[in-house]
Amino acid sequence: MPSYTPPARDMDFILHDLLQVGAQDIPGYADLDRSFTAAILDEAGKLASEVLAPLNPVGDREGCRLENGVVYTPTGFKAAFEAMKQGGWNGLDLPEEYGGQGLPYIMGTAVGEMFVSANMAFNMYQGLTHGAINAILTAGSDEQKATYLPKMVSLDWTGTMNLTEPHCGTDLGLMRTRAEPQADGSYAITGQKIFISAGDHDLAENIIHLVLAKAPGGGPGTKGISLFIVPKFLVNPDGSLGARNAVSVGKIEEKMGIHGNATCVLNYDGARGFLIGELHKGLSAMFVMMNEARLGVGLQGYAQAEAAYQNALAYARDRLQGRDVTGAKNPNGPADPLIVHPDIRRNLMDQKSFVEGARAFTFWGAHLLDRGHRLGDKDAEGLISLMTPVLKGFQTDKGFEMAVQAQQVYGGHGYIEEWGMSQFARDARIAMIYEGANGIQALDLVGRKLAQDGGKHVMAFFEMVKAEVKAHEGDERMKGFVEPLKTASKQMQAAGMFFMQNGMKNPNAALSGSYDFMHLMGHVCLGLMWTRMAKAAYAALDAGAADRDFYEAKIATGRYYMARQLPACAMHLARIESGAEPVMTLAADRF
Repeated sequence: MPSYTPPARDMDFILHDLLQVGAQDIPGYADLDRSFTAAILDEAGKLASEVLAPLNPVGDREGCRLENGVVYTPTGFKAAFEAMKQGGWNGLDLPEEYGGQGLPYIMGTAVGEMFVSANMAFNMYQGLTHGAINAILTAGSDEQKATYLPKMVSLDWTGTMNLTEPHCGTDLGLMRTRAEPQADGSYAITGQKIFISAGDHDLAENIIHLVLAKAPGGGPGTKGISLFIVPKFLVNPDGSLGARNAVSVGKIEEKMGIHGNATCVLNYDGARGFLIGELHKGLSAMFVMMNEARLGVGLQGYAQAEAAYQNALAYARDRLQGRDVTGAKNPNGPADPLIVHPDIRRNLMDQKSFVEGARAFTFWGAHLLDRGHRLGDKDAEGLISLMTPVLKGFQTDKGFEMAVQAQQVYGGHGYIEEWGMSQFARDARIAMIYEGANGIQALDLVGRKLAQDGGKHVMAFFEMVKAEVKAHEGDERMKGFVEPLKTASKQMQAAGMFFMQNGMKNPNAALSGSYDFMHLMGHVCLGLMWTRMAKAAYAALDAGAADRDFYEAKIATGRYYMARQLPACAMHLARIESGAEPVMTLAADRF
């Protein structure tokens, strides 16, 4: 059975050596000293490794089941959910006035990574609740907040988001679910929603569905969409639970992975719903939840890769196969361990350098969110808006790729279910699809985010990279970082220039290259993170850090990424500059 060890040491490095959270001017960050964050990571790590991880294969084998309209979760999930509730983990970074602990979002991100690596399907029950809470916090009335948030923060109640319908996913303008106004101010919600993660279960006493639907008078397309709170059980004025609402589970989807999460078809048959936010402006409220979910999914990408990497590394150290071509490393045994072979090392270094770079990128993104929310920093908000499709799209693509590479280390055993490696690949696969498929993320990046606010934010990013390169001029130790970063940044700028010169007269010229641009930018972002991590590691070594092995390994891993991964930017640029012609020439009826 696979195991999981929380990477608390690496998280400590990112929080304190790289981001230096205790010295930031963001409200709440001054409290994040090393001993405080270590205590949180230690307790979360115990829950992840001792409770959640052992249930991961259980959830995969058993799945959820629907019996007489009731959804039952896998063996052990209810007890684990109770442990999650008792620890107050869902409320770690939520407002104290509703029962949360009010810590910065970056701490919720660190803890969330551990829970996702340990058991992604389980974590989705509270993860979706967290997003629903933030949507209500942003758009809900004071009465709605008082009614729903304390119970959701405590996980007595959970939450969902309901967008997709059988005939429409990305194109929400095709939505058919309708909301008819009632005399008491509520709405009757009728329609069917599909792919609803954590749509029903036996873990909480109530489920608060956030449902997009069309109310009369809204106009065509997305202009007519409103957002509604539709509880599974109606809530009485005194906060107690009332009658069962007219929402039912049509079926549980049979999926490739995340079997332990109940992905439901939900039927709304005149269910009582309550408008949240403004009428006909439901998308703006829902996208508060969507944007947080996209960052969370980007985290899922590398968190699954982390768990897979840990097990592949252990296998490579133990499994004896062949001899080192330079001489036996295990002369008293029948063969050497896998890890001596260059191609296995390449495979493991791909995984290690991606996971550690993606962790730094994600934590940096969480820090930008904290700057935006806690300081009102509009530049930080603009930058994280630009980065969101990259965090989601690039990291989930590469996370799945790394989970497959981890499986490859096992050879044939990786394909056998008893070793558990296929689950990491199967679970990671969904992250490339939901919360906006990655092709949509690429279109959003190139079609909207690059030009946002007149291109201000992408230009600020280029200046950030330029400043990082300039800061290390003449430092021979950093040459292996700044030169590749400088080259990759110029390639990203060249791609942007190609879009500017060709995109207006032929939009397909830009959109045909959007996926490559998302990956090119992802590599540049991780290159920036690795350059900064190398600087932090050298600073720690210069200061006489006791843990020299850790910092030296960090530098070596970063050098690998810069030398072996950043050159992919040249390939992506070449594809982008080939334009629309290779992509669009073949007529649709000739495929």
